Order: sequence, then structure tokens, then C-alpha cells
Amino acid sequence: MTRAERPTIRDVARAAGVSKGTVSFALNGRAGVAEETRRRILDAASALGWTPSHRARALSVSRAFAVGLVLARPPELLGADPFFPAFIAGVERTLSDRGQALVLQVVPEAEEEAGYRRLAADGRVDGVFLLDLRVADTRIALLRELGLPAVTIARPDVPSDCPALLVDDRPGITAAVRHLIELGHRRIAHVAGPAHFLHGALRRQAWEQALTEAGLPTTDVVAADFSAAGGAQATRELLKARPTAIVYANDLMAIAGLAVAQELGIAVPAQLSVIGFDNTELAGYVSPPLTTVRTDPYHWGRTSAEALLALIAGEPVDDVPAPPAQLVVRASTAPPMETP
Repeated sequence: MTRAERPTIRDVARAAGVSKGTVSFALNGRAGVAEETRRRILDAASALGWTPSHRARALSVSRAFAVGLVLARPPELLGADPFFPAFIAGVERTLSDRGQALVLQVVPEAEEEAGYRRLAADGRVDGVFLLDLRVADTRIALLRELGLPAVTIARPDVPSDCPALLVDDRPGITAAVRHLIELGHRRIAHVAGPAHFLHGALRRQAWEQALTEAGLPTTDVVAADFSAAGGAQATRELLKARPTAIVYANDLMAIAGLAVAQELGIAVPAQLSVIGFDNTELAGYVSPPLTTVRTDPYHWGRTSAEALLALIAGEPVDDVPAPPAQLVVRASTAPPMETP
């Protein structure tokens, strides 16, 4: 199809049986359009092969029609950890339906603030997602200074006027520890995430609280970096204390821990029970299949993208509930062996 033959927004409106204004509202993710009508408009646009002119839209309303995500993680970890592809897939699913784009920056932690400042100064995005919240996160104040609308994934531990996706990892860790206690375990270790990450700190706190409430020791803990190598190293260190179970802060470290146990001749779950976190796809296919905590990063991506687009459009946006994490019991946990 030549440029002259490209379908227009008028063609989409005619095919969907609505006004041009309704089409504009639907394609820009604005409120006031019924979901059935929005879907009919999107289907009509798809059938006609209509695509937005981002240049024209941006010039007409002084918007970038893009949102940003800055990740201060090593690129190799992003490729290995299934959380990030799933979250980004959810974001992209929502953005593609609304004719929006995602600007992703992967930067060293020392350059993270500069990444946000570049996005704001260049006008490349209309808002951002804030992942990997830190303890006493200074980025909240930075985004306020830059005037960048933002949605945080979890509620920060500092004052914030950004709407949050209300992710709470603590009930999942608590359920994991209680499951092990009910099986009869009394020496339950933890491979934690980095202490400066809020979710790493909260998962560790939940592990400690559950053990304390049961009158059990909380001495067997090693912080790692969410990577397989970090999980393997932490497992080797913890096994010197002879725990009967280990709760990991993510599946990637737990799967590495399984491999270390097998390498050392420790039978899982007969001699060591193992629990992960995230319920990644691979968790059900390792041997033995991994008991873990189910979360839904794809849903988080979709929901947080919808909230951010509404915020950018000037609509009031409250904190958004997230489905609670749930323990998925598989074959990597069992009662501990009786000691002679």
C-alpha cells in the first residue's frame, strides 16, 4: 500500500461504526470508552492495517507516546532471569494495543540517575516504571524533581505520590517457611537477595519473622545477587551449617542450589528440602520439580502499563491491587530425615 493509500483514522471510525473522537480516545488509552467498543475499534484498525503516525501525534499534543524503563542490572542477568522478559512482555502487550512504545535502558547502577535525567531532558518518554525498589529509594524524589509520572512496582518505604502496584512478597515467603515447619523442619536456611533491594530485604524479613514466631533460629542466611552463580556460592556456604531446608529469594538461585546439592551427593528432598520464588517456567521441569512461590510478572506488566497510561492521560490513579503470591508445592520438599 502506498502512502496515499494508507487507511486513515476516519476509515477506522467508519469500519467500527463510531466517531473519529471515539477512535482517538480508544487508541490513546483514554477513559470514557467501553471495553467492548475499544476492542471493536482495535480490531477494525488491525483489519485495515492502520498504524498511527507517531510523529504527527507527538507534534499535535506534545507527547512522546512512549514510556520508559531503566534497569540497573547486568545485561547477562536480565537474560538469565525470567522475571524481566515476562514483565516486559506484559507491558508491551498493553502498549501495543494503545499505539505506545517502550524505551528500555539497561545501565550500570552508577549511571541510573543519569538515565532518568536523559529520558526527561530529551522528552523521549511521557512516564516511567520504577522496578527494583531500593530501601530508602532516592529515585522517588528524583522523579518528582524531573516531573516524570511514574508507577512503582510495590509500595516504597519512603513517602511517594506515585501510584503503586501493590506487590507484597512477604505472604509467599511466610507460606514457604510454614510449609517446611509443618513438614517437621527446624533448621531452615535462607539465600536472600541483595539487602539494598526492598524486595530482597522484605523477603528476608518475612523468613526471619516466620521462624521467630515458631521459636526457631534465624542464623543461617547468606545474601546473594539473584544470579545462578550467586545462588550456587551461597548454597555451598550454607550447607556447612547442615540445614535441612533452604528457602531461596528466587528460582534462579534455587535451581543452582539444587545442582550444588546433587554435585555434593545431597539428595533432594530426602536430605535437603528446597523452595524457590517466582514459579518460573523451568521450575516445574527440573529434577526434582521445584516447590516455589507463584507470582505473575506478566500480569504486573499489563496492569502497571494500564495505570501509567491513565496517569499520563491526567486521570486519577490509585494504588493497584496485585494477586497474592501463592505457594506451589512440588517434589523438592519433604519431611526431614530422622537423625540417629
